[in-house]
Amino acid sequence: MPSSFLHPFARPTRDDFITLVSGSGSTVTDVDGNDYIDAMASLWYCNVGHGRGEIAEAVAAQMATLESYSCFDPFTNERAEELTTRIAGLAPIDDARVFLCGSGSEAVDTAMKISRITHVINGDPGRNVIISRMRGYHGTNYGGTSAQGLPPNKEGWGELLSGVIQVPGDDIEALASTMAEHAGRVAAVITEPVQGAGGVWPPEEGYLEGVRRLCDQHGALLVFDEVITGFGRLGEWFGAGHFGITPDLICFAKAVTSGYQPLGGVIVGPTVRAALEADPTFVLKTGYTYSGHPTVCAAALANIDIIEREGLLERARAIGARLSAGLSAIADDGQVAAVRGRGAVWAVGLHEHQSAVAVRDRMLELGVITRAIAEHSNTFCPPLVMTDEEVDRVVDALATATRDDG
Repeated sequence: MPSSFLHPFARPTRDDFITLVSGSGSTVTDVDGNDYIDAMASLWYCNVGHGRGEIAEAVAAQMATLESYSCFDPFTNERAEELTTRIAGLAPIDDARVFLCGSGSEAVDTAMKISRITHVINGDPGRNVIISRMRGYHGTNYGGTSAQGLPPNKEGWGELLSGVIQVPGDDIEALASTMAEHAGRVAAVITEPVQGAGGVWPPEEGYLEGVRRLCDQHGALLVFDEVITGFGRLGEWFGAGHFGITPDLICFAKAVTSGYQPLGGVIVGPTVRAALEADPTFVLKTGYTYSGHPTVCAAALANIDIIEREGLLERARAIGARLSAGLSAIADDGQVAAVRGRGAVWAVGLHEHQSAVAVRDRMLELGVITRAIAEHSNTFCPPLVMTDEEVDRVVDALATATRDDG
């Protein structure tokens, strides 16, 4: 019989899950004592690795002082103020402010709402079309589901959000045509700098620059969904900095706390700030019960301290280079069809006769965790504390698994 826990993204009838009980660094351990190298940083987020007592201590200390309190008007707390100042200082956008929520899905929905309300405030309420890309993953709330470019994830949920449309993944001409077709009505374009959960697809050369240019030409906002790429994954604090592009809004989550507490948010740039702050009587009527939760913010502050102190941005570049070289060697041998990635997030595309789930399961037997994307790819997003020897073990496990599956 299945347990009482209805698992996300799983068959409701499945009853044979791996029960994890502990973690340290880049390794997690199951209830039977089996160790696994976590080559996915759990779900793209555990950048500082597992078992960091410093974060646990920060959380406990905050809970003992003020565990939580609403940040709805008129309240705030010291940790929320400290964290938003810290993130604004790290952001690749000048004069930014930071909205806090509980997840990447909430961050995306908030950015979509703020994009639309910005144009309403500016006297242009007809600008309500939001454009996203095929292969994009923007969470599973209704707004993010509507913006997803992964059709199977949109099936069966009924009518989704109107005015949200997708264009081909790296086709700048298709985006230009769509924006021209909806001239005067586009509120925003939302994109991941590197498309992650759809299978790790870096942008083609010049694509993001083209998106920024089209948004400027059409008076639309540019939203970067950096739920995966934020906080060091590409060797910079944000993917926007890695690619040298300045968006108007940045969604973040995951690695802001390395998953030790659930936190998401939206970095709000000066164009949007100007609208939101123009009328002193305007009230931003969106938010969440746990927006600015002080214990969550304490975890994020400790996590950011670790990233800075241990030089994990630089380590991301080194891990990415070593992982890329190892995966490419496997591709050169013909065992996989393609290698894709940037920074410290990578994927292998499989041959048609191969199964991503079979590769995942074989790698689990070998003590390495990868993620299967449909049947076409296996992805790798290591903790940024992974050692060179552990990276090599990940590559060796993939080589074995793809030989076995070939």
